[in-house]
Amino acid sequence: MFLRFVAFWLLVGMLIGAVGAQAEQKRLPNFVIIFTDDQGFADVGCFGAQGFETPHLDRMAREGRRFTNFVVAAAVCSASRVALLTGCYPQRVGILGALPPRSGVGIHSREVLIPELLKQRGYATCIVGKWHLGDHPKFLPLQHGFDEYFGLPFSNDMWPHHPQTNVFPPLPLIHNNRVVAVNPDQHYLTTWYTEYAVDFIRRHRDRPFFLYVAHNMPHVPLFVSEKFRGKTKRGLYGDVIMEIDWSVGQILNTLRELDLDKHTLVIFTSDNGPWLSYGNHAGSAGPFREGKGTTWEGGHREPCIMWWPGRIPAGTVCEEFCCTMDILPTLAYLAGAELPKHKIDGHNIWPLISGQPGAKSPWKAFYYYYYGYELQAVRSGRWKLHFPHRYRTLDGPPGRDGLPGRYKIVRTELALYDLKTDPGERHNVADQYPEVVRRLQKLAQIARRDLGDTLTGHKGKGVRPPERVEW
Repeated sequence: MFLRFVAFWLLVGMLIGAVGAQAEQKRLPNFVIIFTDDQGFADVGCFGAQGFETPHLDRMAREGRRFTNFVVAAAVCSASRVALLTGCYPQRVGILGALPPRSGVGIHSREVLIPELLKQRGYATCIVGKWHLGDHPKFLPLQHGFDEYFGLPFSNDMWPHHPQTNVFPPLPLIHNNRVVAVNPDQHYLTTWYTEYAVDFIRRHRDRPFFLYVAHNMPHVPLFVSEKFRGKTKRGLYGDVIMEIDWSVGQILNTLRELDLDKHTLVIFTSDNGPWLSYGNHAGSAGPFREGKGTTWEGGHREPCIMWWPGRIPAGTVCEEFCCTMDILPTLAYLAGAELPKHKIDGHNIWPLISGQPGAKSPWKAFYYYYYGYELQAVRSGRWKLHFPHRYRTLDGPPGRDGLPGRYKIVRTELALYDLKTDPGERHNVADQYPEVVRRLQKLAQIARRDLGDTLTGHKGKGVRPPERVEW
């Protein structure tokens, strides 16, 4: 009798364990995207930073996977952010450049953003930080799938204290749909954002969530809290990055504390390369040419780290090409959510993220546009072809201490670069590989028909205009 009693409870325990394991397996993953502003490729310790340390990001890389061939879709604020959240080239959805306050242009209601996609599956959604997809109430985050919003609607330099212009109105700090402060003390922005992000995680520990932390730093003007001021050899810029690294640590430690680490994919990257004209208040693109506002690699190549203990192989590096537009379809795949009905440009890169043997980049061609509909370059595999175009470069020494140096406009002719052997785009090999030039020119024609090109007079057939409002 006793043995039958023991056997019965052993069987019950096994059944409960099996049910628990099945529920654990079916649990939807959480997603956290940490997106900084104007941070260069070499502005993280494990990517070659000098003059400051990033211990939390370095640990994130040791426990996760570094991506060394990761790019953004545009080298400027609004365009880069819309690509991340829609999985589309900015030209496809009509959000270009950096939208100013009261621009009357914003993200269209028909576009499907990551939070809207995930809400199909019951996710709680939150954005903390910089939005920059339109500041009219119609365009704010709560009208586009986010349950909560705390942050600035555009860049932190678009305020009355700009060093070069006085055209900007007071800078609003917004909670959900309400302005809660104007011209806030930016010394506390990174701390406030971090505290809100951690609180959101704690409040939603028992359901799947999507958290988008879009830091305003290290975009100028630079601000840092007292706890990090003067802590690095690099000066104020290094202090700012050190506080961002602290913020990453707070988020990761909270996930560990709540036993959510094995259920959460965390992605860290930035919106575009460094704003080089600001000198000691700008970051470093490392080995890459130029920076923000150009289609050279220094404008598009970003540090990227992905972390998910038990799902992403620890201490590994992915050298395959991928980009921010791939995040939406990848999260949709992991959450079991349906992709938008309209065309998107990104790909599911979970095989690359999870380190599946033999996984290759799904990109046949990637197109580099600057600001509007000007196609300036195309990449396929190791090859990148620049078409003749004008671009900005420093005209003399960069600025210092919050004041920018001067740019000049120069021109590049048709130029082919082998990014595998020449990542700095220094040696034009177009004459040596005419067949590669012809192949990439044919690929560019596809983009011109689909997305347009003002340099050649093409109007893209696959373009969807943004939404416009009257203020």
